[in-house]
Amino acid sequence: MFIQTETTPNPATLKFLPGETVLGNGTADFPAPEAAATSPLARRIFAVPGVTGVFLGSDFVTVTKAEGAIWDHLKPSVLGAIMEHYQSGAPAVEGASAGGHNDQDGPDSGIVSQIKELLDTRVRPAVAQDGGDITFHGFDRGVVYLHMQGACAGCPSSTLTLKMGIENLLRHYIPEVTEVRPVG
Repeated sequence: MFIQTETTPNPATLKFLPGETVLGNGTADFPAPEAAATSPLARRIFAVPGVTGVFLGSDFVTVTKAEGAIWDHLKPSVLGAIMEHYQSGAPAVEGASAGGHNDQDGPDSGIVSQIKELLDTRVRPAVAQDGGDITFHGFDRGVVYLHMQGACAGCPSSTLTLKMGIENLLRHYIPEVTEVRPVG
């Protein structure tokens, strides 16, 4: 098994490409070891000292390191953990994988479905290239709330991506949108 790595715009994250399906559909975000109870893959990666976050995409794994950790020291251990996982035959996530947009019904449901459509077709494929994901959290009085995951969470350029990229895109196509804000 040959696992490729790619840098991301976030210096604290590295994208690992095992050359095999990780989740297939959807994403799974594990921002802390306690959140990884349902993921044998994430638990193995969290066992590496210095790992603070794991994000699983369709065909990639994004790993976030602690502030003082050095990628040159962490990378071989993370690669080993990913290889061990694939050799074990265990699933990446036990049960249904989460990930995706929050539901929102009500008077704005038409606008919400337009927002989700634009996110799915224009935004999410681009941020997946960088090892992350952005999902819909809510819409209230013109403000779109988005959840940043993987490499996007804590990325120095995420504010720029939200304001200059996503906000401008949504405002262009959906006049009811006035602002985009991240949620934690």
